[in-house]
Amino acid sequence: IIVIWPLAAYEKAGAVLDAMAGKVYRLGDKAGAGSKVKVINQLLAGVHIAAAAEAMALGLREGVDAAALYEVITHSAGNSWMFENRMAHVLAADYTPLSAVDIFVKDLGLVLDMARASKFPLPLSSTAHQMFMQASTAGFAKEDDSAVIKIFPGIELPGAAK
Repeated sequence: IIVIWPLAAYEKAGAVLDAMAGKVYRLGDKAGAGSKVKVINQLLAGVHIAAAAEAMALGLREGVDAAALYEVITHSAGNSWMFENRMAHVLAADYTPLSAVDIFVKDLGLVLDMARASKFPLPLSSTAHQMFMQASTAGFAKEDDSAVIKIFPGIELPGAAK
């Protein structure tokens, strides 16, 4: 739970909030901080998924066994929660949407809108946004966001018809 409350109100309601969530974050009392933190979190989530897809796609293109690559990466410094979670969907060839490609078209668009308003460059977010846009226009809009891997040419995805 993220709250934007004066300290006195937060202290008064703290026990109730603690009972509702494992972690409560107080971001001061200035309106908008919670929304900004949410957008920044989505920046990282979208970039992580795009980078995970790119890494797996390169491995597939180079002929590396997808399951072996997954095993090594998930036990190495390059791992992220998003790599581990989303590339498991790719290995299972399961693109049932838990979070769809178009969610990240929207969310990374919000990230870029926020940055543009501050004249702040976000090259990684811009690239990730373009990847999700490409996946969306290629017909994967409603598939799981891990389907962003389908934009890479010349790879054979696990479970794909040969």
